[in-house]
Amino acid sequence: MPTVAIIGTRGYPSYYGGFETAIRKLAPYLANQGWDVTVYGRRDATRPDDRDADSRVATRVTKGLETKSLSTLSYGFTSTLDTASRRPDVALVMNVANGYFLPLLKARGVPTLVNVDGVEWERAKWSPLARRVFRRGANFTAKWATDLVFDSLAIEKYWHDTFSVGGRFIPYGGDVPPALPVPQGLAHRSYVLMVARLVPENSVPQFFQAIPAIAVNHPVVIVGSSGYGGEWDEAARKLANHPGVTWLGQVSNDDLLLALWQHAGVYFHGHSVGGTNPALVQAMAAGAPVLARDTVYNREVLGPEGEFVAADPAEIVETVHQLMADETKRDKAAEANIRRAKQHYSWTKVCADYERALRDLLRR
Repeated sequence: MPTVAIIGTRGYPSYYGGFETAIRKLAPYLANQGWDVTVYGRRDATRPDDRDADSRVATRVTKGLETKSLSTLSYGFTSTLDTASRRPDVALVMNVANGYFLPLLKARGVPTLVNVDGVEWERAKWSPLARRVFRRGANFTAKWATDLVFDSLAIEKYWHDTFSVGGRFIPYGGDVPPALPVPQGLAHRSYVLMVARLVPENSVPQFFQAIPAIAVNHPVVIVGSSGYGGEWDEAARKLANHPGVTWLGQVSNDDLLLALWQHAGVYFHGHSVGGTNPALVQAMAAGAPVLARDTVYNREVLGPEGEFVAADPAEIVETVHQLMADETKRDKAAEANIRRAKQHYSWTKVCADYERALRDLLRR
């Protein structure tokens, strides 16, 4: 039985972000394919009584510093040390910040498949020092990783042009859910939804400025938090004082989140940095009419039938009102998004591609 260690997420099963969602799908899939799977995680980041946890997936928690700037590096270092001592057949590493530690695995004969994520050193949430740390981590990743995973074709091109390396294109997935009940207090296609980590590069400032004008005519639901508190969590809290605005914070109930997307009138997707965003893919699969910030990444995922908008509060308000007034257009968008998600972004295909990449590492 081949062994794989998965490094760089908050643990299994976790509901924090895209990496965690991917591992919730991938770890049981690998177990089904005959792998001995160990997922490294952080203290108190998972629920021990989670009914969705697959008992075949082993979990290990190492020590780290729970701060915005040091958590990824510190947990990555300790989990890599533990992996190096245990010497699995292969390691799946998430995030270029862990690139610094790849030489440790190479020295122990552990080949690595690294998901580079987006362009972290361009994210506004990081300090200049943190951006330099991520950028240098990318250099280490380009040099020391055995193989690379790019979650979008645009990211693949960026790495080819910047670091002169290639790899594999494996996006995130999204499964079409069954019909779910409308969340309590809402009506089908009546509300505007945002699901995002509350950080500036997700167009949070611009959308938050637009919310009061939108909420005059349509309920607005905000899902997400910064993860560390701060000004945007406080801004969401203040907006929720408006009778037409609801802030749910971080939602770990998959059925609730899918239902919110499934019944939304418009889902605003403001992510601007990174490749294929898992929330966007799942929103498409759930049949949400999507209005996305106009970026090369969002255009790649939504395709030619997508609806796009600049990161401008006035334009967001105007476009949301236009879409909410055009039921036929929204229904067509929902149908097109489901078709595209089925064709290009199924979790079955994504997991099979990861498993194939890990098998290739075994053969090397």
